[in-house]
Amino acid sequence: MIKVLLADDHSIVRAGLRRIIEESGEMEVIAEAADGREAIRKAHEHVPDVAVVDISMPNVDGLEVIRQLRDDYPKLPILILTMHEEGQYVVRAVEAGAMGYITKQSAPEQLVKAIRKVYDGHRYLTDEAAEALALRVAKGAHGRSPLDTLSMRELQVLRRLALGNTNREIARAYHISIKTVDTYRSRILKKLDLRNNAELSRFAIQNGLIES
Repeated sequence: MIKVLLADDHSIVRAGLRRIIEESGEMEVIAEAADGREAIRKAHEHVPDVAVVDISMPNVDGLEVIRQLRDDYPKLPILILTMHEEGQYVVRAVEAGAMGYITKQSAPEQLVKAIRKVYDGHRYLTDEAAEALALRVAKGAHGRSPLDTLSMRELQVLRRLALGNTNREIARAYHISIKTVDTYRSRILKKLDLRNNAELSRFAIQNGLIES
């Protein structure tokens, strides 16, 4: 049996993913985590064969989970399972050390196959993820985006602001204070040389973070 650590901050999502994994008959979820910090702790406690990790988790985000687990367990395959289809997230996850990247929408059809693939030492990317990664490689250093200056949390806040979320809604989503959200917003505007949320939204559309 392939031992799986499942990390996602939504209990209903975890329950659905657990069912998909365990109905395969060849895998079992040996531990669950609701945030990044718990994911790292559970990995140390249970030493799974594969870690399935959401990027957008409170306290410690998925990218930091990847980095820490790669440092502690270099051979542990990590599969990112996320709502985000945008190329920025794919590139960052793979650069951090993820072996696979699929979206939650594709999970019913691809999750078991993806876990098996990374467990066997191979990469597993959706077609969209592979295309985004190939495009980044083709562009090289000269094609780096201004988005590369943002931290993962800043990228997440940028996307939510562009979608019209209020600071309060963003604070609730990531379990941070409204003041912290405002600090992130100020950093984003400064790093991207933007003046307000309207310009921020246009920038997000132009860079494929949200649809127009």
